[in-house]
Amino acid sequence: MGRWICRPCSRAADSWMLLLVLVASCSPALEATASPPVPHIKPSYSFGRTFLGLDKCNACIGTSICKKFFKEEIRFDNWLSSRLKLPPSYLLSYSGNYTDDAKSWRMVDITRLTTKYQHDQADKRICTALLKTRTCSLERALRRTARVQKWLRAKRLTPDLVQGLPSPMLRCPSQRLLDRIVRRYAEVPDAGSIYMDHLTERDKLRLLYTLALNSHPILLQIFPDVEGWPFPRYLGSCGRLVVSASTRPLRDFFGAAPEVAADLAVQLLAVLRSMGTNDLNYFFYFTHVDAGTFGVFSNGHLFIRDASTLGIIDREEGSPLTGDQQEHKDIFSCLTVDCQSAAVSCNSIREEQSLVMVCRELLPKLLGGKFLRAVQEEVDGFLQRCADGFTDDQGIDGAVAELAELLKPLRSCDARFAYRYPDCKYSDKY
Repeated sequence: MGRWICRPCSRAADSWMLLLVLVASCSPALEATASPPVPHIKPSYSFGRTFLGLDKCNACIGTSICKKFFKEEIRFDNWLSSRLKLPPSYLLSYSGNYTDDAKSWRMVDITRLTTKYQHDQADKRICTALLKTRTCSLERALRRTARVQKWLRAKRLTPDLVQGLPSPMLRCPSQRLLDRIVRRYAEVPDAGSIYMDHLTERDKLRLLYTLALNSHPILLQIFPDVEGWPFPRYLGSCGRLVVSASTRPLRDFFGAAPEVAADLAVQLLAVLRSMGTNDLNYFFYFTHVDAGTFGVFSNGHLFIRDASTLGIIDREEGSPLTGDQQEHKDIFSCLTVDCQSAAVSCNSIREEQSLVMVCRELLPKLLGGKFLRAVQEEVDGFLQRCADGFTDDQGIDGAVAELAELLKPLRSCDARFAYRYPDCKYSDKY
């Protein structure tokens, strides 16, 4: 009898348990109890719009990399710890870490195109000059200018739209160069067109502001490293911060071993030569160089770290702006420089100008006291002739080749020079 009584009891119990499961799955209250919400994890640090410069947009550089900052995929210095805070906003540049997968990190440089103080002074200058107030909406003020109104109506970036801007790159602009800027402007989706139809009014203002403030990020975009140009890779901008591949300034190598100094000097000479001779027939020249103008990658490869003082002359087309046309000035001519400063004439640029600057300012610090007496005297003698401007009428190509041949045997071929190792073992090129 017990067996016959228990079977119905067991079935009844099973049915009762099934009913409880069904009720639980349909009841919001029971579901909430069984699956509590995931607690919100507070970010390890937060970016203020003021620190990034987003509060100044659209008088800013861009917003293409802002998500990386807010998702903490870009961190300053060694910020792989959540306990660290944002660095001071008054610095001009920061060392950072960048990731695409939250696992592997690589070093990047995070820079301002001017110091925050210079930015603030420029902002005050805009408000005072255009609206007669100490503070204002920068975008509203700039939109009142004749230059911006002309930009907003323009279908194509033409030389008259950039005349009077302080950037050396735009001192002697050709239409071919300006078309390249529009086609390769990385803060907007690539349209591959020379016309500005794909640029919104916001995009046009940001491009104009960047060109007026500092053309460095534009040069990185239109002459990218992947095409062999000697610039660091442009990764994007957020507000008034620009992110690019990590570098060490040349000043860090002034005390380097002789073979390292010789290697960097040979590379520097090659960069200068490529600036005058390249497939696109552009002539690049420096208006100023210092110990931070050039930088070195972790693999030993040298490149132009700061392109803000680079001018460009189009040997193929030339420049349509001559004489008084180039002297037109407005608020965009004075954001970071003195409006009264005289610009250099395009016709006064000498072919050897950049080499002479480097021989005066950089190579003596890099190569001085590094080699055996006889070699050192030969190097020093050449640098003196170079700094004097080659009064013996020696051409720049011959001068560069002479010094390079003197330095090449002083280099070594080992893993410290990863950019050319182990290729240097099997090629006379290095």
